[in-house]
Formats: sequence, C-alpha cells, structure tokens
Amino acid sequence: MAAGATTLLDQAVLNIAIPSMRHSLGAGVADVQWIVAGYSLAFGLALVPGGSLGDLHGRKRLFLVGVTVFLLAGVAAATGGGPGTVIGARLVQGAAAGLVNSQVIGTIQDVFHGLDRGRALGLYAVTSGVATALGPPLGGALVAGLGPGVGWRYCLLLSAPCAVITLALAARWLPPPRRTARDSRLDPLGLALACGCTLTLMVPFIRTPDSGGEALLWAAGVCALVGVFTVQRRGRAPLVHPALRSSKPYMLGTAVAMAQFGSSLAASLVLTVFLQDGLGLSALLTAAIALPSALAMGVSSALAWRLVRRIGPRTVSVGLTLGICAALAGAVAALCVPDAGLPLAFATTQLLSGAAGGLAVSPNQTQVLQHAPAEAAGVGGGILQMAQRIAAAVCLSAVSAVYLHAATGSPRTAYALASCVCAGLLAVALVLSRLRRPAASPRLSTPASHGGRQEAGQAGQP
Repeated sequence: MAAGATTLLDQAVLNIAIPSMRHSLGAGVADVQWIVAGYSLAFGLALVPGGSLGDLHGRKRLFLVGVTVFLLAGVAAATGGGPGTVIGARLVQGAAAGLVNSQVIGTIQDVFHGLDRGRALGLYAVTSGVATALGPPLGGALVAGLGPGVGWRYCLLLSAPCAVITLALAARWLPPPRRTARDSRLDPLGLALACGCTLTLMVPFIRTPDSGGEALLWAAGVCALVGVFTVQRRGRAPLVHPALRSSKPYMLGTAVAMAQFGSSLAASLVLTVFLQDGLGLSALLTAAIALPSALAMGVSSALAWRLVRRIGPRTVSVGLTLGICAALAGAVAALCVPDAGLPLAFATTQLLSGAAGGLAVSPNQTQVLQHAPAEAAGVGGGILQMAQRIAAAVCLSAVSAVYLHAATGSPRTAYALASCVCAGLLAVALVLSRLRRPAASPRLSTPASHGGRQEAGQAGQP
C-alpha cells in the first residue's frame, strides 16, 4: 500500500508543478513533453520485465532496489539544475516505479488467496485513489506557499519521506524472496522494438515544426511496428502471450483502456498548463479546480458496479460517452465563458470527467482481465498496464504538442483544440468498446469482478 501511494502521489503532484518548473528551469516545449511523457514510457516498459524477473528471482530484493532507485532519482530530479537532468532523473524514476509496481501486484498474489486476495487488491485500489486525489491539492499548496521558484522542487521531494517509510516497512514485513517461475518470459527484442516504435511516434510531436525529418521518423515507426508483430508471431517467448493475441475481447478492451488512459492524462496536463500559463491562475486555485475530478472518480468507481449489474458491459460505453461530452463542454467553455466564470465552468467539467472515468475505467479493465485466458492470466495484467503507459507517453506528447504550439496565438483556442483531440480519443475508445459483443462477455457479478477490478485499478489511475 505504501509503495502504491508513493509512486502515484509523485505522479499526481507533477502536473501542478509543470508550469512553475518550466519557468524556473527555462525549459522549452520539448523539455516539458519529455519530463511528463518520459516517466510514463519508462514506467510502462519496466512493468513486464519487472514482473518476469520477480517471478524468476523473488520479489523482495527487486522491490527494495526499485524503491531505493525511485527515491534517489526523485532527489536528483528535485535538485536538478537544468531540464536535461530532470528529464534523465524522471526516466530513471519511471523505470523504478514500474519495477516496484510489478512486484506489488505479484506480492499480493503470492501472499493472499481467495477472498483475502480480493480484499488486499481492493485496499490497494483505494490507496491509489486517495493518493491521486491528494496529489493536486498538496502540490498546489506547496507551490503557493513556497513560491514558484522552489515549490516545484518540494513537489518532487514529497515522495521522498514516503519512500523512506516504504523501505523500512518492506525490509521488515515483506516475505523472503521466493522463486515462483522456472523460467522467465522476458523478451528483450520485443521490448526494444516496442520502445523504438513508441519513441518514433513521440518524437515527431516533440520536435519543433520546422526541424524536419518527420517523414523519416514515421517510416522508422512503421518498420518498428512491423518488427513488433513479426517477433510476436515467430518468437519463442513473445512479449504478448499467444493466448492473449488470439482473444479479441482482450485485445479490443486493451485498446479501449489505452485510448481512455492516454486521453485522461493528456487532458489533465493541458488543463493545468492552460489555467496557470494561459489564464494566470494560481497553483492553489488550479488544484481546487482539478480536485472535483479525483473525488468524482472515486465516488463513481464505487457506484459503477450497481450500474454494471443493471446494464452490464454497456456501463463502459456510458462512461466514455459522458467523457466525450465533458471534453467538448470544456472546449466550449474555453471559447465562450468569460474569465470570471471559467474556474467554476472548468470545475464542473472536471466533475463530469471524473465521473465518466469512474464508470469507464474499472468495468472495462475488469472485462479485459476476465477475458485473459487462464494460461496467461498473470501476464495479462502486466501487458494491460504496459499498453496504457505507452499510450500515455504518446498521447501526452501529441496532445501537449497541439496545445503548446497553438498557445502562441490564443491559449483559449489552443485548449479548445486540445480538448477536441481528447474527445476524439475517447470517441475511438467508444467505437472499439461497441465492437465487443456483449453476448460473449462473461457476466460481471460484483464478487467475481472484485479482484480483477481492484487489480486493474492501480493501472487506471491518472
């Protein structure tokens, strides 16, 4: 629980600190995109090898190493004197967070069984939600109280005492390392190609418009994508288990999760930058505007299962539709509402957006994990989380590029355009969700879906 709170609190605080960090470091547009997207990229790529190594060598030592590296990288990011140092430290910190979180889920599965496992995963999901909700107000309070010059540094240091406490608890209470697999399913070539494909999708958005070379990068991305599919079909230990690739509901549900997760994180980042840089609002007021989203998501996640019992998998479509409406409402508010009324208007759209996320995220991820074949149930959760993090890296780069490049003209128009892009991503998720045949979906009763829902809850928190 402490590890989940530590890694997710660190990520939730970051968005509030980005504008002041940018001004303090003199960071450019590309630097900002690497700081926010690099963490998700490294996090996602570390999940699957981290889980495989934990199965092969035991989890306790990897957990302790991961938290230690996370702590040291966080200190390096907070004390960095330039954008390059912060970017490098965040990449290392993201990889460490991925290593830690892969051991968290594995440890819960090793230690608990039956109903106790469901309760443990449920507590983990609640911890994740609380950390996500606390991040923005804590970050806003630090930046407002200590000033923009050093406030962002203390935001990045906020996870340090949590990491120290986590290390002390883990050293005493985690069970000794125990090998749970005869061999590792680690696929270095598949991971390398996935990383290359993601980078070639990210970099054209991060580069300046007149820098050239976009066509070459897109071509390289296509080649890397072809390589990924070739390796996955012919490799002896593919990154994506063959049973997962052959499950259409699993693949479609994972694609839905990718589009929804990427849109959610990108929308949160762009809103924070727009409110502070575009409108000149304080960090504390920005945090207050964003808080309804986290609170609404927690409440709607708890209530979503009542709706699931009534309408089944269509709950996901309801959530995605509400999310599209919230994103478009934000675009209209940016274009039409006067400055004095914008904080209340955006707080309302954030309330709707959070409620939409609660209805879509947990039920969808439960369906995904229920459709994972029994022989690939463990790796299915890791692949789902990795896919979401890679999608987040690409979406953060793309949507922030749309906003940052258009904001040189009118910040309001730039935010409206970025919100429409996020709405488009949710529309893609809605279409993919409808392609799944409801009749083929397993019945989502609360007890049956409880464990899968909670296991997926950590991956879905923005």
